[in-house]
Amino acid sequence: MYLKKIALFNYKNFSEANFEFDSKINCFVGKNGIGKTNILDAIYHLSYGKSYFNPLAVQNIKHNEEFFVIDGEFEKDDRKEQIVCSLKKGQKKILKRNGKQYDKFSDHIGFIPLVIISPADRDLIIEGSETRRKFIDSVISQLDSTYLQQLIQYQKIISQRNALLKYFAINHVFENTTLLIYNEQLHGLGHAIFEKRKQFLEDFVPIFNKHHQAITGNEETVQLVYESQLHEKELMTLLEENLAKDRIMHYTTTGIHKDDLSFEIDHHPIKKFGSQGQQKSFLIALKLAQFEFVKKQSRQNPILLFDDIFDKLDETRVGKIIEMVNNDDFGQLFISDTHPERTESVIKSMHQSFKIFNL
Repeated sequence: MYLKKIALFNYKNFSEANFEFDSKINCFVGKNGIGKTNILDAIYHLSYGKSYFNPLAVQNIKHNEEFFVIDGEFEKDDRKEQIVCSLKKGQKKILKRNGKQYDKFSDHIGFIPLVIISPADRDLIIEGSETRRKFIDSVISQLDSTYLQQLIQYQKIISQRNALLKYFAINHVFENTTLLIYNEQLHGLGHAIFEKRKQFLEDFVPIFNKHHQAITGNEETVQLVYESQLHEKELMTLLEENLAKDRIMHYTTTGIHKDDLSFEIDHHPIKKFGSQGQQKSFLIALKLAQFEFVKKQSRQNPILLFDDIFDKLDETRVGKIIEMVNNDDFGQLFISDTHPERTESVIKSMHQSFKIFNL
């Protein structure tokens, strides 16, 4: 599977742009602010139906324009697949495959497997638990549509339960029957999601450790630890025990929507105890593990996006990454960089076909 070409209309800083790609390596080089990352984000958009960098969809429309369109042509299983994502101000975003509009974006997730490695990944370390939960959920969802639907349903019921708790508080009333229905639904969904997250981490951690050791040369010991209240008690019990707190706070304070993934070095938080280099190695290992995990499960090579990572890493780490991607185990690779000479030197060492786009 690979992306053959893409057309952008009023997307971020592009009025109109067209690119035809090599099936292996494609590089976008140019000064900062010229739009290299925006092209990668457009490719990401075609896989996930949303931006990796800006969750506010309307802000991806070029300034002073009314709409954007991203039109991509893929080759998958010897078939042409056209994916189009578009948005007009004041309307819902539209995602189409071969001219047919998706009723639900979630039906598209996993069709174009893709992994991005970017300086923005640092949010996984410095931001709150929601960012790390989204990482877990995005990986599993690419491979398990049932999981994604369970997650959507769980969030819907949490919203309904929270609305009910607010209603009780505002009107100084309490009625346990409806709350109990929500609790039972959350218990079933929450348990299923918890078990899948737990299984994912059991399968994922050894792959992560392997890549981290390859990048660092076994010099550091790191841990990925799945933190969940459901390790200790069933969700129904937790909801009952925390009812008084929920009524005071007006929202659901316990459940799998509070799960976290702890990033550790020598059993200490890497956010506090890891150097910048150690944090970078951790994140790249995490994303390369994501690539391998998705590849094994989907039995196809995900598209891999490298956003400006050569500018942020020392030569040793760059060398390790090139060593790992310099074989046929990897599929199509997109790279953005500010230095044409460095890019050319790096990709020529890979012994693969390539295209360089000077922006």
